[in-house]
Amino acid sequence: MNHTELKNAGIDVDSALKRVMGNENLLKRLLGKFLSDPSWNKLVESVEQDCKEDALAASHTLKGVCGNLSMDKLFDLFSEQVHLMREENWEKAYSMMPEIKIQYDSVVEGIKNCCV
Repeated sequence: MNHTELKNAGIDVDSALKRVMGNENLLKRLLGKFLSDPSWNKLVESVEQDCKEDALAASHTLKGVCGNLSMDKLFDLFSEQVHLMREENWEKAYSMMPEIKIQYDSVVEGIKNCCV
């Protein structure tokens, strides 16, 4: 597993490995599962259709997954978005999507280059 590739993608590999007791194979499998998690597509679709409850649920799920996998930049972005959604500042929460997509794409690319 290429730690540098993952770090460059925004994943704190050392922290992630601590969460899985140093098991690189388990971390690799979990990162692979991230790629197939439907929450990202659900978030995009919900924002496009202005389905607020579904958007909040998807963003909250992604926040948790990113936190568990030490995807710190994405975790911070989703944390902010969830906070804005809970305050019903939907316009600002939705306006974060381009920035979130850039970081999400970076993480996905890093995982694909490293682990798939």
